[in-house]
Amino acid sequence: MLSFYPVQCQIKTLSKTLFLIAYLFINLLLPTQAYSASKTILVLGDSLSAEYGLPRGKGWVALLEQRVEQKHLNATVVNASISGDTTSGGVARLPLLLSKHKPDIVIIELGGNDALRGLDLKASELNFRSMIQQSKENKAKVLLVGMRIPPNYGKDYAERFFSIYAKLSKEQKISLVPFLLDGVAENSSLFQPDRIHPIAEAHPTILENVWPHLIPLMK
Repeated sequence: MLSFYPVQCQIKTLSKTLFLIAYLFINLLLPTQAYSASKTILVLGDSLSAEYGLPRGKGWVALLEQRVEQKHLNATVVNASISGDTTSGGVARLPLLLSKHKPDIVIIELGGNDALRGLDLKASELNFRSMIQQSKENKAKVLLVGMRIPPNYGKDYAERFFSIYAKLSKEQKISLVPFLLDGVAENSSLFQPDRIHPIAEAHPTILENVWPHLIPLMK
């Protein structure tokens, strides 16, 4: 009787080999595909993101652009930050920015100027909520960036201000950078003479505070 056993073995071996090749190909391809769709990242910030007092290209947003390029991520970074901007300014500017750039991710780095001016924190919270909801309505993911102010503005006021970020992150189910200046605020040598704006050497640390919270949103 003629046996087909050797042929069957060859077919099974070939099938296993093809399956293994396909499996390896898919797993090699998936990480690239995860980032392959073009993304637009909109940074809505104040002077901490607008390179106040720095040479052009030395701020954390510019460093973010460079890292995106170095890692070959298909993304465009739009820096819409303005020195002195407040949450009310962000609310006013955001609709046009959303319409023009159609961002996939909106990084909201605002609030510091509200607190430094002693503005009503309830109004700031409402403004944050408005920006978050506007972004969501335009199908953009939101990364909220937390900020602290010095305790000399009043400990109670400073803590209530800082708590807004975590509250909104939980309530709105959005990502949060707990504190933009973590690892910087404690070192006076990393600030310009005004003791408010970090020098260029501090901005790589600032980027490292943002990056791990941003990268999951890009997948």
